[in-house]
Amino acid sequence: MAVEEVHGDVQSASESVEETTAKRYPVAPGVALNVRSGPGTNYRLIKVLPIGARVPINCQKPGEWVSGPYGTSNLWDNIANGQFVADAYVNTGSDGYVTIRCS
Repeated sequence: MAVEEVHGDVQSASESVEETTAKRYPVAPGVALNVRSGPGTNYRLIKVLPIGARVPINCQKPGEWVSGPYGTSNLWDNIANGQFVADAYVNTGSDGYVTIRCS
């Protein structure tokens, strides 16, 4: 009986599992958070997240300074393509970057 060696496929399979199980961070309690098209309140409002929402953070970028339950910050979290929320409203456990910078 022949035994096949598998190299790249095993890593690819585990990487795709990690992408679908990305860490989600809780939005501040009692907050229905605005989602904007860019890193500032002057950007178009896309939607409002419901109270109790948890968000993935794909990347982060500096933008408008915002004060919220978790301090004052100019960091904005990209939660989906073209969708940003103010990091001051997301409990990341850090005052700085928790992932890569958006390009």
